[in-house]
Amino acid sequence: MEPFAPLAFADLLDAFEWVSAMAPMENGAYVSRATGKTYLASRVMALDDELPEDIDDGSLYVAVPHKIDLNLGMNLAISFTEDNPPDSYKDVCGIFRQRGRLRAFQRLVGAERVSGCLVRIRGEVNRAGTARMVR
Repeated sequence: MEPFAPLAFADLLDAFEWVSAMAPMENGAYVSRATGKTYLASRVMALDDELPEDIDDGSLYVAVPHKIDLNLGMNLAISFTEDNPPDSYKDVCGIFRQRGRLRAFQRLVGAERVSGCLVRIRGEVNRAGTARMVR
């Protein structure tokens, strides 16, 4: 398989955010292995650019994953909570056994009044997502 053409990280991040902005399978993004150009697709809105006919050929294009595909949810929140704040670990494990998990987790973080905790969580999600996306 040919090596990838140069691709600006900002372009990859934009494509990732495009894909992840909607429910899985509604938006798509592809990167050309030959040129590094990104192509955007959507099932819910019309876009100006046409996709190449061979866009589904994995040897020519790479599909950008949705954030759900990178496993950034419950496991990341639980591992983060082991360190920040460690006394809330059991509460967080319980939260992720029910519906409305993210809101409940955010309420716990807010109730704990841990300075900058949400910022650190978002940073952790961004770091983990970036690391998994560029593998």
